[in-house]
Amino acid sequence: MKEDSKQEKNFEAFPVPDPPRPGEAPKPWGKTRFVGKPLPRVDAFERVSGGAIYPSDVRLPNMLYGAILRCPHPNAQVKRLDTAGVESMPGVRAVISAATPGADLTWLYRQARPLKEVSSKLFDPHCRFEGDAVAAVAAETPWQAWDALQSIVVDYEVLPFVADERKALEPGAPSVQPEGNLVQTERYERGDVQKGFAAADVILEETYRTACEIHTPMERHGCVAHWEGDRLTLWESTQGVFAVQSGVAKVLGLPLAKVRVIGHYMGGGFGSKLQAGKYTVIAALLAKRAGRPVKLILSREETYLVVGNRPPCNMRLKAGVKKDGTLTALDFGLIATGGAYPAGGASLVDWQVRDLYRCPNVRTEATDVYVNAGPARPFRAPGHPPGSWALEQMMDALAGALKMDPVELRLKNITTVSQAREGQPPYATTGLKQCLEEGAKAFGWKEAWGKAGKDLEKGDLRRGVGMASGLWFAGGANPPATVIIRMFADGSINLNMGASDLGTGTKTVMATVAAEELGVWPEAIQIENADTGVTQFCNPSGGSTTVPTSAPAVRAAAIQVKQQLFAIAAEELKVDAWDLTLMDGAISSKVDSSKSFKVSDLAGLKKRGVIIGIGSRDPDPANRVVNPFAAQFCEVEVNVKTGEVKILQFLSANDSGRVLNRLTYDGQVIGGITMGIGLAMIEGRVLDGKQTGKMLNRNWHDYKLPTALDVPPEMISLPVELESSELNTTGAKGLGEPVTIPTAAAVANAVTHAIGIRVTESPISPMQLCRLLEAAQKKMTSLP
Repeated sequence: MKEDSKQEKNFEAFPVPDPPRPGEAPKPWGKTRFVGKPLPRVDAFERVSGGAIYPSDVRLPNMLYGAILRCPHPNAQVKRLDTAGVESMPGVRAVISAATPGADLTWLYRQARPLKEVSSKLFDPHCRFEGDAVAAVAAETPWQAWDALQSIVVDYEVLPFVADERKALEPGAPSVQPEGNLVQTERYERGDVQKGFAAADVILEETYRTACEIHTPMERHGCVAHWEGDRLTLWESTQGVFAVQSGVAKVLGLPLAKVRVIGHYMGGGFGSKLQAGKYTVIAALLAKRAGRPVKLILSREETYLVVGNRPPCNMRLKAGVKKDGTLTALDFGLIATGGAYPAGGASLVDWQVRDLYRCPNVRTEATDVYVNAGPARPFRAPGHPPGSWALEQMMDALAGALKMDPVELRLKNITTVSQAREGQPPYATTGLKQCLEEGAKAFGWKEAWGKAGKDLEKGDLRRGVGMASGLWFAGGANPPATVIIRMFADGSINLNMGASDLGTGTKTVMATVAAEELGVWPEAIQIENADTGVTQFCNPSGGSTTVPTSAPAVRAAAIQVKQQLFAIAAEELKVDAWDLTLMDGAISSKVDSSKSFKVSDLAGLKKRGVIIGIGSRDPDPANRVVNPFAAQFCEVEVNVKTGEVKILQFLSANDSGRVLNRLTYDGQVIGGITMGIGLAMIEGRVLDGKQTGKMLNRNWHDYKLPTALDVPPEMISLPVELESSELNTTGAKGLGEPVTIPTAAAVANAVTHAIGIRVTESPISPMQLCRLLEAAQKKMTSLP
């Protein structure tokens, strides 16, 4: 243990949990030493000192740099592509395009696909969005690579485009795909919506829109590709090394065993790095063609165009409610787009309407259309924040029509079953009621909500409070996941897992779980992760499933190690294994404290050399749904003269199961709120829909992101920890997604409370607010 990190005065030393007897399941933790405490990250020093090696940092001997030529038009046909002379330019070592000669890759591996076949899929002559790949080069320096791109001659036939999903299905709209612009329409219905509205005392209907968001993680997308004979190694900034391995092997026609992907560190992804990109395959092809490693990291501007987004959503919601607050019917319509190719543009947007509140009559219709823009990718809680933007604003509007407290209206419609799933199975735990009640109490909701009008006025400033609820449709297990823990003869421990750490503290959480079972400090555990050549299989880190999937596997592996260790010690101490206890690297008898050994002194362990525990994740319980819930509360201050909104305080109450590390837990909450504030207040892709179809704000200067000046000085994290033996052996549910789902809607509701005007379109910019305030003023002055 590092001397400067000893914190034992803050953590009571007590024995580790007893291992389960044969045939028994592990018991839930009782009092813990490490689990739930705000322990620092096990790799904190490496991250802040620059010692952590991200894929962007990888430099190999004799390495080249790749760059991709991209189409500058939203819809164009490549009529002529001339790369003659480019390969002879200074520093250029490889050029590939759809016109690359038909030399194949069979000398890589007998079943490999021809280069021309692969290239034709990477470089489609019909470019359907700005930024589509046309050609690529590799050179000695990044500048030489970019210079070479400028020398490639391309003649385009520029075609008509459609950039607005609301116009994609209009007669005469340019067709993005040969079959037209309709991807699909998905319908869902339960009960009888018309009867539900007939039974309602209040019926409201409204339209809503959320702007398209860009992931724009700190570390840009890209990789380093290196061939050793017919074996390919990729250092990729990815959320799932095994997913990249599978995707690249499939495209190139290679066996999985010949593709190794390494991603020990990554600088954020938010869903945009769950899969291999075109750039991954292009880097591999350039590296093979040049016979040298190639590093291909996209520019910041490229990441705005080609590696995903949260689709813009246009929603209509009609809701019926009785006088007592009981929902009777919900009717939801949606038009959204995943861009120029099928990418789930309308996926999951209606899930909040389907499943969050008890309602017997629900109908949804979600239409996905093509437009000439970059394809979408999953974005933190795909579909859910836009759906929440509509539903939670409608819930507040219904509460206003009923003159009812918004919290009370939501409490009136709590459900304990997943209504959207077949058979309506019950939730393993449903803490929405506790999130609402405990969150409202901690925030001081009743007093704050009761203030209105003059009580909130101060010159041009108006204050208001708002809240919103949410659930994430996943958040349980995403097996398979396997973890191996090794304890060596000197008592040192190695944890081997395939999960990526997105920057959220996954390695710290897993080390904490292992440390709790094995009686060592988390930082003493050496961790191997995210390397398909070394670590165990795991699905990508995403969907708030990483901790609930991998942590139980870690605990299972640690328990196996502990059971074997106790068996060795029992033989040497001449006691029953179940009478032993382990603490701070020593094993002793519970009944005779004189019988004690340091783990490193056990002769049996020295003889064996290593103890191995293998843990795996079982599926979630049958006929139970594991979903996390959240309720959020905020206070805003609106300047009615300038339209500026300042968020003063924010509280998030989360039912995400047991807290395994309070520091990383709170970090997720703060990050999720910040991202939700971006959707509510600041972010939005701007396309020139009239003249060029191009994105107008594809950089960090023009595409605004929330900074420390845009978030409240204090964001309060309030865990709601519900005990359940049905979840998993660690009691954890997902957290990363649910903490961002209701945020934007809570802000919108607070703005409405402050100024009395409903803002249905994101972002809530000063310009939009000024227009709405002016319109409201004109309406008032026109009244008799």
